[in-house]
Amino acid sequence: MMTFWRNTCAAVGALALAACATTQGDQTDTASANSAVNENPYPSTYHAYPGAPTALVGATVFDGAGGRIDGGTVLFADGKVVGVGDGSMAVPAGYTRIDGTGKFVTPGIIDIHSHLGVYPSPGIEALSDGNEATAPTTPDVWAEHSVWPQDPGFSRALANGGITALQILPGSANLVGGRSVTLKNVPARTVQGMKFPGAPYGMKMACGENPKRVYGGKGREPSTRMGNIAVDRQTFLDAKKWMAEGRKGRDLAKETLAGVMDGKILVQNHCYRADEMAFMIDLSKEMGYKISAFHHAVESYKIADLLRENGICSAVWADWFGFKMESYDGIPENAALIHNAGACVVIHSDDENGIQRLNQEAAKAQAAGRRAGIIIPDEAVIRWLTLNPATAMGIGDVTGSLANGKNADVVLWNGNPLSVYSRPEKVWIDGALMFDANDPKRRPVSDFELGQPGEGDVK
Repeated sequence: MMTFWRNTCAAVGALALAACATTQGDQTDTASANSAVNENPYPSTYHAYPGAPTALVGATVFDGAGGRIDGGTVLFADGKVVGVGDGSMAVPAGYTRIDGTGKFVTPGIIDIHSHLGVYPSPGIEALSDGNEATAPTTPDVWAEHSVWPQDPGFSRALANGGITALQILPGSANLVGGRSVTLKNVPARTVQGMKFPGAPYGMKMACGENPKRVYGGKGREPSTRMGNIAVDRQTFLDAKKWMAEGRKGRDLAKETLAGVMDGKILVQNHCYRADEMAFMIDLSKEMGYKISAFHHAVESYKIADLLRENGICSAVWADWFGFKMESYDGIPENAALIHNAGACVVIHSDDENGIQRLNQEAAKAQAAGRRAGIIIPDEAVIRWLTLNPATAMGIGDVTGSLANGKNADVVLWNGNPLSVYSRPEKVWIDGALMFDANDPKRRPVSDFELGQPGEGDVK
């Protein structure tokens, strides 16, 4: 092949020879171009499905920011919320009017910690793409390159859980697992068609048992918690050196770490124990980045004041605990105690079934607090599923609450969403009706499910 190109250059005229030649200046320009970082090489191609101006009237409205309106009205059109108020709010002409009497309206539910698409159903080895468990740190990998849009879990989460947006994370085998991606929960042929426009990337980090077990089991560092911290520190130091030397040459891992230290990529940190969360906060200060949220965080209740002071959310389960040593001190009152201390609470799933019932998980956490004497109103609890995760994911300015100008991501529930008997009746994403429990045509089914037993089953 090299001979062919040499002969081609020799055979053409002077103009072509000039094109074949390369000067030192050309080499410099080429090197510069090759090292330039395109921060959005896999852009979102999402376009909202068509919607209609809609008025939900007479329902109890939980606005996601802690507000409650009994007998309220929610108006949305052209993909945006255009009005939220009480029963006196006028409904403009041309709006589809839906009677919400006896029902409840919330913003779309958001899951900050999901592995749908990277660990899809069916859960078999051929589809297991969430952990690049080949090195203790893999900041070079991006979860979106593993997401399978046909995962039936997406439609189950929409229909059963009212999920309108979700963050897909790599797994926790590695100290740095790679970039996350935030998705709109809509049917699409490609992951780009689901990508939430303008959402910042996250970077998954993990501490504790998982990295030391995975790599200690391979006879390499880290095999201890001190090894975890040492590898983390050196990884960031190497990236800082690359940054200080002018960021020369493409390095996918260091580009992600630089994005974290530049504040463009949000750190989502898997961590269970209070002492380890405190270490990770110190590490973040040493290296010059901010932790957006600790995930799982079963001991957050022990350091809720520290988390509040550092503006870090705790993405927690309602009552998962005791399944390994680092989860041993988890308590059902965790979320309530964090909330009571004035820190940020998020209820997350980490599970293809749990994502379908985040409302019930939040209710369980609320009830555990009530039994401990901590009374948290329903409208405040809904924030754990809406505005709080949206804020920790960097999308709180456009979704997560029902406010004028925000995306019309809306759920109409057939009862109080914090009741075990309630289900989503209708779900809108950007003002488009994506699910209607009373209309079989509004129950999305992935291509993978077509013709299979249980096709579209959302019981």
